[in-house]
Amino acid sequence: EVQLVQSGGGSVQAGGSLRLSCTTSGFAFDDIDMGWYRQAPGKLCEVVSTISSLGITWYTESVRGRFTISRDNAKNTVYLQMESLKLEDTAVYYCAADHPHSPRTMVAGLPVPCRGQGTQVTVSS
Repeated sequence: EVQLVQSGGGSVQAGGSLRLSCTTSGFAFDDIDMGWYRQAPGKLCEVVSTISSLGITWYTESVRGRFTISRDNAKNTVYLQMESLKLEDTAVYYCAADHPHSPRTMVAGLPVPCRGQGTQVTVSS
């Protein structure tokens, strides 16, 4: 069974930092691309950042330069370090795996990853 267990997040003032973690099991983590998504109230699920199995990263424009995605293959864990947080970063964050059996999957054609147990990030002024 593929599992994704998230931790981190919380509430912070604008300009602050938070780190999200997502520990996985049930698949060969080293071979799988991973990603972070988020959904703010009233908005669509959006991809925030991805990291390939080779460590190639991608960021949506609004977080580029402020967020850093990384992975520790020895721990089967992907991280999202968030710096200089803004009010508009407030959302529920979800990690996802590019695996068809993941409870939150990046595979095209399958349900979007913003579902299930996410992590609330609240940025206040």
